[in-house]
Amino acid sequence: MSASRTSLDPAELDAVPLQRLDGRAATLADFAGQALLIVNVASRCGFTPQYDGLEALHRRWQARGFAVLGFPCNQFGQQEPGDAAEIASFCRLSHDVSFPMFAKIEVNGPGAHPLYRHLKQAAPGLLGTEAIKWNFTKFLLDAEHRVVRRFAPTDTPQSLEAHIEPLLPRPA
Repeated sequence: MSASRTSLDPAELDAVPLQRLDGRAATLADFAGQALLIVNVASRCGFTPQYDGLEALHRRWQARGFAVLGFPCNQFGQQEPGDAAEIASFCRLSHDVSFPMFAKIEVNGPGAHPLYRHLKQAAPGLLGTEAIKWNFTKFLLDAEHRVVRRFAPTDTPQSLEAHIEPLLPRPA
């Protein structure tokens, strides 16, 4: 992806290399056909209790084709200083997280991960700004991985349910 072109079509987005928290390679194609909530997370943030709500969303809607994806980030107040093992332990022991967690990334600046460069351009924030303002900014993608909406850190996971359910297939 060139510096002047940050927007990707869904097939290109699905091919962007990702790394799981345990070091395994991944892409969004691993979640083909699933609506996604992509969140930059941190373990020492005032919004960290949202892990519980994110986990509840993941468990409630997973069988209908939905997943929460967590991307640790240390760019906001150095609130995610741990290494992968520390982050995994915190998520498991403190919040019983079962949703997929990925390696620590940057979401802003020249080192921003290509996934986040795309998300920010596809769904700008307040007043059209692209920069992520804080931890727990959320991006909702439909089952074709088109960005539907961006949510602020102050938007609770529970408040997103009305936006998630219409993206999912009806139960059989």
